[in-house]
Amino acid sequence: MLETPKLRLYLPVPLAHGTAVAVSADQAHYLANVMRARSGDAVAVFNGRDGEWFGRIEALAKGRATITLARPLREQAPEPDVWLAFAPLKGPRIDMVVEKATELGVAALWPVFTRHTVVSRVNDDRLRAHAVEAAEQCERLSVPELMESTTLERALATWPAGRQLVVMDETGTGAPIAEALPGLSDGPVAFLAGPEGGFAKSELDGLRRLPFVTFIGLGPRILRADTAALAALACWQAWRGDWRQRPAFRSAD
Repeated sequence: MLETPKLRLYLPVPLAHGTAVAVSADQAHYLANVMRARSGDAVAVFNGRDGEWFGRIEALAKGRATITLARPLREQAPEPDVWLAFAPLKGPRIDMVVEKATELGVAALWPVFTRHTVVSRVNDDRLRAHAVEAAEQCERLSVPELMESTTLERALATWPAGRQLVVMDETGTGAPIAEALPGLSDGPVAFLAGPEGGFAKSELDGLRRLPFVTFIGLGPRILRADTAALAALACWQAWRGDWRQRPAFRSAD
């Protein structure tokens, strides 16, 4: 029976048979001090392009490690083209949105500042680290793109042609999500979650004038912004995404 790695790392470098890949100092620290790994331990490696590879830790010392790749584990496969645009939230709630949206399979995360957004800036490095960690944990083969934060007005002015935008509407004018999802096309889609205080009326009015926007409702209760974003993504994945697929087989040791 082939050995199944218990460790998993994202390494944004080309992956191929026999390649020796040096990991970052932070990853070496994670392997040695968090996971208590040793030289010779198996590790699964992915980069978002070349699939997932079986490798072994060949050198593990303070602040450095090398992994030698031996064989492919999984081929790269397409993932749903769904984005999450969201108003940045305070404290650990924004971290949770990034982590859970990554687990839910988003292709891109886009912090968008609205009129009622309380947070004035985002820490891109921290959010990207949360996305990488979540991708490693949930066994997806890619890490979502973290797009440059911008204002809602600017995002809409540069909106990519052909991508539908689904707006979570707390005012009650949107169709229930179970009724709205079947009406979406099979093309690229993005969900927009507002801030804690909700969208400004002028923002909602402007969104309603755009032909690529669909408003949805998420039931009779007022959901927190982070809950709404994740609930909508889960519904979309179940109806139109890849939740009909089974998890990749992993043999028991």
